[in-house]
Amino acid sequence: MSTLCVAGGTGQVGREVVRLAVAAGHKVSILSRHVPPAGSAKHNDGATYFPGDVTTGDGLSAAVAGADVVIDCLEGQFGKAQKQFADGGGRLLAAAHLAGVRKAVALSIINCDVSSSAYYASKAAKERKYAESPLQTTVVRATQFHDLVATIFAAGAKVRLIPIFKGVRFQSISTADVAAALLQAALDDSKSAQHHLVTIAGPEALSMRQMAECWKSGTGARGKIIELPLPGPMGDFLRAGHNLSPEQPYGTETFVSWLEKRRESL
Repeated sequence: MSTLCVAGGTGQVGREVVRLAVAAGHKVSILSRHVPPAGSAKHNDGATYFPGDVTTGDGLSAAVAGADVVIDCLEGQFGKAQKQFADGGGRLLAAAHLAGVRKAVALSIINCDVSSSAYYASKAAKERKYAESPLQTTVVRATQFHDLVATIFAAGAKVRLIPIFKGVRFQSISTADVAAALLQAALDDSKSAQHHLVTIAGPEALSMRQMAECWKSGTGARGKIIELPLPGPMGDFLRAGHNLSPEQPYGTETFVSWLEKRRESL
């Protein structure tokens, strides 16, 4: 069994990584800016929590102490967190190296280095920190999550208009499958190269209209599906198909099966 430190272990993907790792018998520490109270949905009794902040470096050494592998699931979508995202990754790697951690794994986004979107650019900048690290590193690039697309539909459904973007397809993936890939990368000792880049994509590619129709059917939501243009760098990125990887399907949970699972849990 391994000792793992999951940075961002209270987030959407991080919680899944922690759940899988604890269930497999690994020793898990979690680095998070806010430690969730015992009994809350974000708290896992099988893990040890450490408060810390990669933007300042506070608490990093305690969280990574004794870890074999660091799994970085941190996010920085807006404002200061986005601006500090890459440098925060560098601080985490430096603390891990100083503590004798042998490997670090980071979650990123498919083809983030070909988009001029500020969010994607911050992901690409962090990837470069990992490629420059003295640690052995693996960056796992994933396609968009099922949740993201469903959130777009749900927001529009509130006013009975379900938006789809013209000329856009998604090969969306479940957070559970992404977490499994991150844990697999953390435990895989078969590769000899210092730095690795892995791309994972959902099991099927669908047009946004197909997804909207599946979402309406699966949720019983009402609303008219309307096609809209998506301007700017993100529209260019999606229409060019940079969010797709048909030759690299991963996992088993399709958008439809994910919707079914959510409906069963309601």
